[in-house]
Amino acid sequence: MARTATPAAPRLLRAALLLLLLVAAGRRAAGAPVVAELRCHCLQTVQGIHFKNIQSFNVTPPGPHCGQTEVIATLKNGQEACLNPAAPMVKKIISKMLNKSSTN
Repeated sequence: MARTATPAAPRLLRAALLLLLLVAAGRRAAGAPVVAELRCHCLQTVQGIHFKNIQSFNVTPPGPHCGQTEVIATLKNGQEACLNPAAPMVKKIISKMLNKSSTN
């Protein structure tokens, strides 16, 4: 007995498997938490920047992504600078920015 296979059957099977994989991957991704990066943002820090050049700053506490506190200042020219959170000048800048925001 001769067996004849239709060429459409393997293509249909491949398409069905691909669809199944895409659906499974989509469901898994929908429940997964979104994490921007799993490493420290600041690789190098500066000791301080003049207060008048800072537009805003963001303090990120240590966590699973990074074991150190990060202070990222956004400058008025749009650039970002990583500041050393232990530097006395940075502590003064943070204090001034907090006082400035609390008085507004």
